[in-house]
Amino acid sequence: MDGFSVHFEVFVRKTPGAPWTLEMATENRTAAMQAAEDMFKEGRCAAAKVTKETLDEDTREFQSVAILKLGAPEAARKPKPQVDVQPLCVTPQDLYTIHARERIGRLLEGWLERNNATPFELLHRPDLVEKLEASGIDLQHAIQKLAVPEAQARGMTVHELMRVFHQLVDRAVDRLMGDHRRGALPDVDREGFAAAAERLAKEPERVYLLGAGVAASIAPANNWSEKVLRLLDLADAAPKGHAARALALSVLEQPLAEILESKPGLGDLLGKGLDLGSGLAAVTRLAAYESVESLIRVERSVAKVMPELAPPAQRLAKWLSTEDFADVRTALGKRILRELNGPRRLKPGDAEAEIDVLRALAMSLTAASGKLLPLEDVQAAFSARSRMLITGDFVEAYLGQGKTSREEVEALIWLTENVIGAANKRQAGRWLKAVVQSLRFEKEMRQDGADSPAVRLAQLAALQRAVARCGLVEEDFVPIQTRLGELGGQVEAEARLVASIVKANASAVQRLTLLLKLASGETAPLGPAAGRAKVEALKLARHDDIRIELSQTPDQVDSMRELIQQAGLAA
Repeated sequence: MDGFSVHFEVFVRKTPGAPWTLEMATENRTAAMQAAEDMFKEGRCAAAKVTKETLDEDTREFQSVAILKLGAPEAARKPKPQVDVQPLCVTPQDLYTIHARERIGRLLEGWLERNNATPFELLHRPDLVEKLEASGIDLQHAIQKLAVPEAQARGMTVHELMRVFHQLVDRAVDRLMGDHRRGALPDVDREGFAAAAERLAKEPERVYLLGAGVAASIAPANNWSEKVLRLLDLADAAPKGHAARALALSVLEQPLAEILESKPGLGDLLGKGLDLGSGLAAVTRLAAYESVESLIRVERSVAKVMPELAPPAQRLAKWLSTEDFADVRTALGKRILRELNGPRRLKPGDAEAEIDVLRALAMSLTAASGKLLPLEDVQAAFSARSRMLITGDFVEAYLGQGKTSREEVEALIWLTENVIGAANKRQAGRWLKAVVQSLRFEKEMRQDGADSPAVRLAQLAALQRAVARCGLVEEDFVPIQTRLGELGGQVEAEARLVASIVKANASAVQRLTLLLKLASGETAPLGPAAGRAKVEALKLARHDDIRIELSQTPDQVDSMRELIQQAGLAA
């Protein structure tokens, strides 16, 4: 299916009549249907459904088809009486609101991209208006696409509503062209941006008039990055007076936000060809510049995945660190959340890199929480994204081929450490437990001829300590640690390592040191092996030879005391 990508979403209704909520998204049809059936059978929801979502890469629109429905059918809702039968926009001024500009951007997306313009520029530049009117078909199609759903929502005919919208557009065009012919639109490059803002600060149409001057100033730019630089030049020249400065920056914020909301604009500013993970990392660095830069200096894992920002983006990032463009920064934060909550993979084809990017994003957004996004929204987004990391498809791709079972355990510990949410941690723990309890892992740790028994015991000890640090609750990690300890006991028993140390031709202090390291869980996992080492260490510690040797080497007393405490032998 060239040009299309498919994934499956599972929705549940907790109680009858409750709204549908997204439970999981996956590219595996079988896994999605099985999850819906399990949740319904276990009584965790009143109804469940699975939808097939097909993304058209050209239009970037999803087509949704329900392929499974479980539970009571959705009750038909009574149509609500139509209270407001008027179109959303009734005056030319209404077209300049943020919601109207967003809709214009969607309806004329292709035309705006071809003309390297934003909705803000279209509404303020006479030359763009003339070009759109000359195209004819683009404007007609946009009005038609708007009129059809609006007519259904308001109980009007499509033709009637199209006539109303045509009249509105004509009035808006006449207004802009008339102001242009009368010379009412300012030339901020010739007059000076600060002077123009000061002069217009008390005008009733000050936002519209200054917006026309800004649109004309950035019109000669050859690309989106140059537009951003021109807007920042105007920001640098903004007046110092409170009212005029507030007007100037609020006007500049409109085209700046639209450029960053558009895919071509953001791609040109941050770099083209970035996958979703790298793109989100770049947007995060742009929106939370100071927090990310501080993390980069102390966290190599963050520095590794954060793309470098081009000079225009760095300059914009420093502006976004202030309170002058807070709305732009907030819009970028919401964009990050939308993508994190979406179904697309951050690093398609590289599961390990996806975990690294997600970890760096989590650290960066948590550090910037409050100023960029509420902490609870960040945690909810990463909890939702974590559900994608514990699906069978992702784990299979993450473990890949050719890994030893010990390497798989290490990889799963890293995965468990980097997912959040109690349910996600528990599922990751199940994957980890399954590998640790597998026969393949047991054979590898007990019979691997490549590594000595001492090395394998140290590996098991390291895994046991890592399991305790990956955030599992006690009832989940204790069985895993117990199994690692049992394997350590088998390895030690077969190699008779403790007995060899006791009989070794070495000083009493050296033998006691080795036994204490085994007993404390440093070089052997806690369990039978550590227990046997502890028994022998107790016997050896009572010998007079130990006291004599320690009196002759006082520098070893502190380290020996610490090992005794770690092994639990201190009185």
